[in-house]
Amino acid sequence: MDSGPQPWTQKAANYDSDTVRFAVFSDLTGGEREDVFKVAVAQMNLLRPELIVNVGDLIEGSEKKAEIDTQWKSFDERANQADAPVFYTGGNHDLLDGVLREAWEARNGPRYYHVRYRDVLFLILDTEDHTLERLNEIAQLRLDAIEVAKQSGWDAFAKTPYANLPEDETGKISTAQANYMRNAIEANEDVRWTFLLMHKAPWANDDMASWQSIEEALGERPYTVFHGHRHNYKLETRKGRDYIRLATTGGVFLPDAGLSMDQVVWVTVDNAGAHIANLKMSGILDKSGKRPLNGEALCLDPKDCPAE
Repeated sequence: MDSGPQPWTQKAANYDSDTVRFAVFSDLTGGEREDVFKVAVAQMNLLRPELIVNVGDLIEGSEKKAEIDTQWKSFDERANQADAPVFYTGGNHDLLDGVLREAWEARNGPRYYHVRYRDVLFLILDTEDHTLERLNEIAQLRLDAIEVAKQSGWDAFAKTPYANLPEDETGKISTAQANYMRNAIEANEDVRWTFLLMHKAPWANDDMASWQSIEEALGERPYTVFHGHRHNYKLETRKGRDYIRLATTGGVFLPDAGLSMDQVVWVTVDNAGAHIANLKMSGILDKSGKRPLNGEALCLDPKDCPAE
């Protein structure tokens, strides 16, 4: 082409053959709203991620093994509609008593693990890693609190003994789990980026030495933390890194507590770093200009929901 003015900008094309792209979804239980997660899977399929991760609360939970099996079957069927592999993270709804823990281990294997995908490391943590005795004590308090919520609403739930336990905010990471994570970090020191997926925020308890030891092992490497549990979005900076609490992908809305919405996250890792885009499900449309499946019939943002 002849020299002279050109009808385009002078930036080089934004292309990197080593780019990794993945999606993250948040809590779908804790007052799950029907069909939202199913629509989220269809929307993530439109985005074409290489893999999908999450921050736990995948089933509602129950004291009855048969009901737990039914719930896992339902989740598995919906997750298997994704065109990319889905890696499971456990939340309190998935793991908070001995029966739930046993069901997880029988169906899904380890409660905490790591995955290296190309030159990106994913650390998937279990923040319900209590002793079995303490796990069952907390589980009973949680059952009592859920009954309060059913009778008097989620505002009343927030005032229950369970909702005010330190463990409800921070969870628990055992010494054994911390040792595992440190070994995984050391064995993968050459990765470009590390992502940590967990349900609760163990750093909220400054006395949690096991979590602090993981942070120390991460050292100066670039990493990002995703967690959930509170059903509202928050970005926190800790040790110069992004610690991101996601809202929901089908769980109950709690707008009075912060930014509440149904969302998925789109993450791109390239030579410039990790780039994070929060996508509201209400705005992810297919080529017809509508939300896929029955998404048009669902309320995916509390500000758009009809008043009760």
